[in-house]
Amino acid sequence: MFKNDTRAWTTWAQLISPTPRQQRTGELHPRPSLIGPGPDVEGADMESFLREWRQDALNKAQHDSAIFIGDKLLALTNDDNDAFWLAQVHFATGNYTRAQAFLSKQDLISRNPSCQYLAGHCFIKQARYDEALAVLGERNPTHLISNPESKRKTQHTSSRATAHQGRGASKSQDRTDSSEEDTANRRFEAAMCFLRGICYAKQNAFDRAKECYKDAVRIDVQCFEAFQQLMKNSLMSPEEEWQFLESLDFDAVSVPGDASSSQEAAEFTKMLYTTRLSKYRNPETFTTACETLSTHYNLASNPDLLLARADLLYTQCRYKDALGITDSVLQDDKYNFSIYPLHLACLYELKMKNVLFLIAHDLADNHPEEPCTWLAVGIYYFAIDKIAEARRYFSKASMMDAHFGPAWIGFAHTFAAEGEHDQAISAYSTAARLFMGTHLPQVFLGMQNHALNNMTLADEFLKTAYGLCRTDPLLLNEMGVVYYHQDRPQDAATLFLKALEVADEIDAEPQAWLSARTNLAHAYRRARRYDDALEQFDEVLRQGGKDAAVFAAKGLIYMEQGGARAFENAVEVLHMALAINPQDPIATELLNKALDETAGVLP
Repeated sequence: MFKNDTRAWTTWAQLISPTPRQQRTGELHPRPSLIGPGPDVEGADMESFLREWRQDALNKAQHDSAIFIGDKLLALTNDDNDAFWLAQVHFATGNYTRAQAFLSKQDLISRNPSCQYLAGHCFIKQARYDEALAVLGERNPTHLISNPESKRKTQHTSSRATAHQGRGASKSQDRTDSSEEDTANRRFEAAMCFLRGICYAKQNAFDRAKECYKDAVRIDVQCFEAFQQLMKNSLMSPEEEWQFLESLDFDAVSVPGDASSSQEAAEFTKMLYTTRLSKYRNPETFTTACETLSTHYNLASNPDLLLARADLLYTQCRYKDALGITDSVLQDDKYNFSIYPLHLACLYELKMKNVLFLIAHDLADNHPEEPCTWLAVGIYYFAIDKIAEARRYFSKASMMDAHFGPAWIGFAHTFAAEGEHDQAISAYSTAARLFMGTHLPQVFLGMQNHALNNMTLADEFLKTAYGLCRTDPLLLNEMGVVYYHQDRPQDAATLFLKALEVADEIDAEPQAWLSARTNLAHAYRRARRYDDALEQFDEVLRQGGKDAAVFAAKGLIYMEQGGARAFENAVEVLHMALAINPQDPIATELLNKALDETAGVLP
């Protein structure tokens, strides 16, 4: 989960969110949240001096100094906050067992959610997931999930209490301190839900992991780590993602003492989350969120926002436009690994083999520890048709990160490319189990069964994919192909037409869907709707240039229509087909038949 210790420390520091006073004193959250006596008044100056020294060392990433001073401060105060602080520094430096020992020695784990969180995190970093669950507990505190209605009542009561602040200032202050403590504990409870999800995911209990991640975000909508796991690992379908977003309590986002700023912060957070959702649904909402974040908050050049835009363009088959965006991000931040999977996919679609070669070599030289590096190497070999080598590197990437979706899909593609359909089905099935929310493994399973002429199974897999995503033109096209081979031309034509309509709605690249239009024309021909078929074939020729197979299909339609004029038209278009590809056997055979028929029809 955490790629290095620095990122782990950054996540921890963001979760704590210390105030300026806490930064000066070294306290990580309000003192009432920890059980135990505070430091004596005597010697307070020395304690303050040591805390400032300790914090300064940490700010400079001088961890040895921070541990040295922190240890002396703990000996002086024997304070729970100082013990917890020292455990965090050991965690940040990778001394997970030592951090665990500090927490156990001070008996902090059972008394405080923040310490419980850190202890569980220590076990996870050591891959001791059962022990982590024993510390964290296996039940999520679902009673903490916000109820918007009750929250509004609480806010109303709070406002009435504020009106009488002059008569009860001390009580109001007590309530404020209690509220801050509750908020801090609530956030740690959400963070522990996130850690439970990590444990379950490592144990391949993906359903339970998904529920833990969802509960974490429901309890604390600012627990982005959990939200990111849901999106990155495709644990929810596109429709489920949007429904989940609408169920979140963004009103819980607050700026102390400023209601208008709180509302703005809530809307800002919701827009940020919107950009992370599936691009197959609600592209208008996504575009609106991106434009607002770009214009009002100066995030137009933010890498995460640019990646979201590039992802949308990729789903529209606008590979050049998507590549332009990912390339601009990598020019500023060459090793932003969140960009690479999409960047590499665009390079593959555009057949830019030399660029793939250079990227793969650069990453292998500088970052051999990253799964994305070996994904790049695998894609390069796949692009130059060295399938065995590609499979080896896709496998290596998936072994480094068992939840790296692109590597699993690439690994399965290598079997499909060699016609090893059984192995491909096995690999795609694994991907479907790991990434329950994405429809793509189900689509590929349908395609493999279609290749094996298992039309019933292919139909079932494609219908399962359709249940996950109803707005992917590729899926609709594949469903139409299955219907076509089941001798259901009218049903196939309906799906091909719907695929083209959806592609137009999402503003997809027209040339990318010439195959769907060609299939539509063939379905019309099979349904004996000859005029409609000819119209679609003419549109294909206008958009895609000269194609011998399309001319041959037009010649077949003219021959099926019959009549002297139709056979003359057939001879003409079949000559065009052979002018493009003189060795085309189908066009040659059809032309011979057309000439024979013409000789028989003409006087």
